[in-house]
Amino acid sequence: MSKAIIINKFDIGSLFEKTMTVERNQFLKTGGSIDSNIYFVENGSLRIFITDGHEERIIRFGYQNNIIVALDSFFTQKASDFYIQAIKKSTVRVISKETFMTYINNSPENLKIWLEILEDLVLQQIEREKDLLIQSPRERYERVLKRSPQLFQEIPNKHIANYLRMTPETLSRLKKS
Repeated sequence: MSKAIIINKFDIGSLFEKTMTVERNQFLKTGGSIDSNIYFVENGSLRIFITDGHEERIIRFGYQNNIIVALDSFFTQKASDFYIQAIKKSTVRVISKETFMTYINNSPENLKIWLEILEDLVLQQIEREKDLLIQSPRERYERVLKRSPQLFQEIPNKHIANYLRMTPETLSRLKKS
């Protein structure tokens, strides 16, 4: 089932409880906080990262038509180390966990949607783990470019370089070659 169909079902089910505008550099979620909301990105772009000492480590991006969530906090209802920050002014629609869980437990079809979302998230995580294990910056770049070409239109190079665990200069060289 495509993301568009899933989002349409959320609309029909009146799951979106509010729409928020997140200004550039504003945090949707800070490290050490609990956030079990599901966010649908209408426009703009956001990054999900953790801090490692004084360094930020980007683990995921969200841009138009993506669903983003602090998944660990969503599942456990406990504080998460993840930050969610707008890269540029963004509009997100919000579904609370309570509303979402009521919806998915309402019918077998809704539960199937949830299983498809979870499957997609697990597969994304597996691909991300593979990316991190690959030594060659070129291979990491090519894998992400093949998997998510839109990323390179939506996200500034400095953030993509961080995500790929390389310097912006290395990314620039790879893009030119």
